[in-house]
Amino acid sequence: MLVPRSSHRPCAPTIRAVHTPRVQIHRYTGRSVHFNDRNYGFGTIRTICRAESKEFPQESAEDIKEISELSEAPVQYSKEFVRTRLITFAGIVLGYASFYLTRNSLTYTAPAMVADASLGVSMTDIGALTSLFPIMYGMSKFFSGVLGSKTSPRFLLAGGLMATAAMNIAFGFSASMLWFSVFWSMNGMLQGLGAPGCARILTSWFAAKERGTYWGMWNIAHNLGGFIAPILAGTAAKMYGWQWGLFAPGLIGITMGILVLLGVKDSPESAGFSPVERSDSNSNTASTTKNEGKKESLLDLLVNDCLRNPFVVGLAVTYFFIYVVRQGVTSWFVFYLLQVKEVADAGAASLRVSGLELGGLFGSLIAGKVSDILISRSKGKEGTVGKRIQVVIVYTIGIAAMLAAFAATPASMGSLQWLTVFMIGFFLYGPQMMIGLCGAELVRPDSVGASQGFLGWVAYIGAANAGIPLSMVVQNMGWGAYFSTLMAACGIAVLLLLPMTNAKSYSQNHKTM
Repeated sequence: MLVPRSSHRPCAPTIRAVHTPRVQIHRYTGRSVHFNDRNYGFGTIRTICRAESKEFPQESAEDIKEISELSEAPVQYSKEFVRTRLITFAGIVLGYASFYLTRNSLTYTAPAMVADASLGVSMTDIGALTSLFPIMYGMSKFFSGVLGSKTSPRFLLAGGLMATAAMNIAFGFSASMLWFSVFWSMNGMLQGLGAPGCARILTSWFAAKERGTYWGMWNIAHNLGGFIAPILAGTAAKMYGWQWGLFAPGLIGITMGILVLLGVKDSPESAGFSPVERSDSNSNTASTTKNEGKKESLLDLLVNDCLRNPFVVGLAVTYFFIYVVRQGVTSWFVFYLLQVKEVADAGAASLRVSGLELGGLFGSLIAGKVSDILISRSKGKEGTVGKRIQVVIVYTIGIAAMLAAFAATPASMGSLQWLTVFMIGFFLYGPQMMIGLCGAELVRPDSVGASQGFLGWVAYIGAANAGIPLSMVVQNMGWGAYFSTLMAACGIAVLLLLPMTNAKSYSQNHKTM
């Protein structure tokens, strides 16, 4: 047992920890440090020792080693902290999945609308509505991300969800293309409010060593919402009329938005806990006091933390190419199977590409977990963002390989085609999830929303380029050129990522010494 030394040695590196409920008292020679840290359970020792002298007595070397080992011990969170965090995490997963219900409702309601002669809606009209949506959504990702840096992420998520739900309900009460266009455009503008809020909450509640795992788990909200949307909207429209294809997602969205408001907490600090990570951005009180009056504008956050950060810009350009591939796969694979592989009908073709979302679910989870394992093994000596980038590179190479395999699979081997599509989804959703995570970790907490908005905006520019441009490639040069274009996009993405394999996160670059 270590004992306190005499008081003439200020902050000598010896320590005795006395544990009491929610209070850990650390006694250093000459002074005592008392703090209340509700995050951590009994048995966890957190050391705070700022030496007033850089030279320690020679005989304290063993004590220094003991303290170092204690400070690197695994953190055990209190039950209260774990329960609050679990409720918050479940809230953002279900909340963001509900965004997909209000986002995809028209897709599965459209056939019933076209079949209703009283509406006079044609396929061309539906095409116009579906073209408006990504344009408005891309703009929304940018502006809501920047705005979200100054807004409570809980209110951003819940308010955005309830607003999109209201647009779905208003759409259901409409009966003309004018109002259909107005409400669906507004729905697109509001859809971008979901992801930035979730990103800020995730980076606040989960430390770097576990963030990849939980970010990957949150990412299944995409797959969960994408799976439920056709069942909910399609079934409701078929059984009760096309209006209920919009009403049902809208009512669920409003209900879930209220639950998010009640259950989700913005950050550990807002719930009365200490932050999960400490950096000079939240612990250097002198600096905070000095700059208290200098509040940065939304534009400053975007320019200083995103546009002037070469890694964030590089990730944005990479995201462009990843989304060219993602949208190119989801938009054109069914047509490829019908025209080249001569699959019997659209239903059979859709069945063969149904594994994309399922593969994406597993790919996201595994990518996040693997990156966390690599970060844990590095013990903080290497860049955490760089470790995640290494996983993204491997996944991107996997996308290209599976695209080549899909093109080479004979039409008669339907099961093998399904499997290759599953693997394309596996490799594709890993980078789609991880690039957003890396962008969040590269900037300070206040700028997470801005980084997500910027990345999302560039990503949807890439998605837009998978529409008409890729259709022209197919029409003028054939399907072989289509696959070559997608694989070239993967190659460019890898080249853009290579300089980032040692990148450090914001918290690593600003760790309290």
